[in-house]
Parts: sequence; C-alpha cells; structure tokens
Amino acid sequence: MDPVDFLIVGAGMAGASAGCELARLGSVMVLEQESQPGYHSTGRSAAMYTETYGNRTIRALTTGSKPHYLNPPPGFTEHALLRPRGVLLVARVDQAGTRQALIAELGGLRENVRDLDAAEARRLVPILRPGYAAGGVLDVDAMEIEVHGLHHGYLRALKALGGHVVTDARVERLERRAGLWTAACGDRHFRGRIVIDAAGAWADEVAKLAGARPAGLVPKRRTAILLQPPAGIDVTPWPMVIDIDEQFYFKPEAGTLLASPADETPMPPCDIQPDDLDIALLIDRLEGVIDLPGARPQHRWAGLRTFASDKTPVVGFDGTVENFFWLAGQGGYGIQTAPAMARLAAALIKGRPVPPDLAALGVEEKALSPTRFNGARI
Repeated sequence: MDPVDFLIVGAGMAGASAGCELARLGSVMVLEQESQPGYHSTGRSAAMYTETYGNRTIRALTTGSKPHYLNPPPGFTEHALLRPRGVLLVARVDQAGTRQALIAELGGLRENVRDLDAAEARRLVPILRPGYAAGGVLDVDAMEIEVHGLHHGYLRALKALGGHVVTDARVERLERRAGLWTAACGDRHFRGRIVIDAAGAWADEVAKLAGARPAGLVPKRRTAILLQPPAGIDVTPWPMVIDIDEQFYFKPEAGTLLASPADETPMPPCDIQPDDLDIALLIDRLEGVIDLPGARPQHRWAGLRTFASDKTPVVGFDGTVENFFWLAGQGGYGIQTAPAMARLAAALIKGRPVPPDLAALGVEEKALSPTRFNGARI
C-alpha cells in the first residue's frame, strides 16, 4: 500500500478516536495486535462519565468531551452515549476529613455536588449497613458511558472517512528511513509519515521499537465481578457507590451489581486475568459495607489501566525521535476523556495549538507532553 499520513498503533478507544479525527485531515492506518479492537482495556471497562474524577487536567478533558457525548455527529450511534446514574462516595466516621476536603474542592466546581448524611445515603442505597457510612458526597450529574457504542462509533466513522483498521497486526519492528516509518507485522509491512503510539499497556514497548525512551508507564490490573442482589430488590435506580478513599466500588449492571476492589496492581503488559486473592478481598470488604448475604461472584474479569507517574496522560511528539507521537497513559480516565483527547491529539499532530474550548478549560500542552519526563524517563 502507499504510505499513509498517520500510522496508529492500537485500535482501542485512544487509537480509534484519534484515528477518526485524523482521517478528516489525511490518510490513516490503524494497526491492532489482537483479532478485535479494544480487546484488553476498552472492552473491559465499566466507565462512568463524571466531571469530578481525576486531577485538574483530567477534569478539563472530561468536561471538554461532554458536547460529543450529548450531541454525537449524525449516524455516529443509534443509542444515547450517556445514561443517568449518579455517583455516591461513601465515607465512614474516620474518613470525615477526606469527605469535607472533597466537598470543599468540588463544591465550587459543580452545582450538583451534594453532601449527604448517613440517612440520606441509606435512602439512596438501602443495602448499606446501618452505622457503616457517616455520610457521603453525591455527584448527581455522573452518568454511565455506553463504551461499546462510543468505540464502535469511532471505528465506523474512521472507516467511512477512508481510514483502515488492520487486526492481527502486532508491530514487531519500527524503522524510519527517508522520512517514512515502516512498521513490520510478521511478513506484512505498513508505511506512514507519522507514527501515533496508542498501544495502551504496550506503549512503552512500541516506543522502544521506535528508538524512543520509555515514559515509565505502568500497566495496573483492575478486577471486577458481578454479584446477584438480594431477592426482590431493584438496584436499577441506585447510583454507583465508591469508597471515598477508593477501596471498593459497586454499581447496578443489568439487574446485577458490578463490583471491584479498585485494585491497582502493577503488571507487565499481557492478557490479564483476575486474581482470586483480589476477589476474596473484595467480598470481605463488601460484607462490612452492604447487606448481601451469601455473596458469590457470577462472573469475573480483569483489565489493564496504564498510568504515567503523575496520573496524567502522555500526549505529544517525542522530544528526540522525529514524527513519533505519544497517545498513552490514560489510566482509568481514557474513556471519559476520549472525545477531547482525540481532538487535542489531532491538533497537536498538525502543529496547531490546543483547541480553544479546551484551552479555556485549562488544558495545557506542557502538562501532557512526554518531554515533561526529560531527565526522569527510563
């Protein structure tokens, strides 16, 4: 094939969304190592849209993504991308300081952030054990994200704009000659002018292939299970419940409860599987929080979330390797920030400034650039 303008490694949410934006500006080829896009992280996400989650840059990118979620382009999806849910961060008596600090921080940012007492928290989630929660912080505006609809909407739009997605294409070598990158995937070779590293947990490995210094990204395991709620109880209207120190969370999921110990266990990039110890720890924690007799997992799985050291994504051209662009380290925020992140990446790749609406929210190129790690990268 003729060289493309943009050669993207990874067809998860980051690669698909950026590919869609870049396909409006030039030719795009997306290389995916698995037989289907989004296999490792995107396809295992229980994502929520909440503008109160993450650091300042993450919150700004989340807010900047809202227009796409509420008004996607015609034909992008057949279903709404957001569903009302709400998030309740529960706090014990000994977590009162964290609760008050969170209210102080978020109260000026969002109108619909409420400080609840114990009785109000139990009215929202009746199976909370009496005496466990001293109160909670309710984010009324938090919503569930239709992850499959978002991801496949981007993939469809990418292809409609002339972009290509190649599966079973693990990049084994990356070489740059005469102004062009060549990605070797077995006996197949793909050429492009700019490489975009959207390889998730494998992003540092791809960087090494290109001769770039790794950014020190760390993939971390996140475990989840499905539990059957008590008989006769409809969990549908409940908010997602998160321990205010993120020691666990649970939320309604198609008549069941999806729960996680909010684990962040460093792992090498791999097809991750759940760990029995994490599941036992989760069940033990939940038994002290909610009245769920005989809780047994009906289904279990795990995914990888990949973080930079400052928990801010790595987005920008590499400081030393020409035409190698990082789009990695989204951690647990990659779904909720994807629309804004894709627009930002496309602008920076084309040498343009941060889009004005994102700049107005406080998004700064230097806060995301891989060059911020100079001197500290491994």
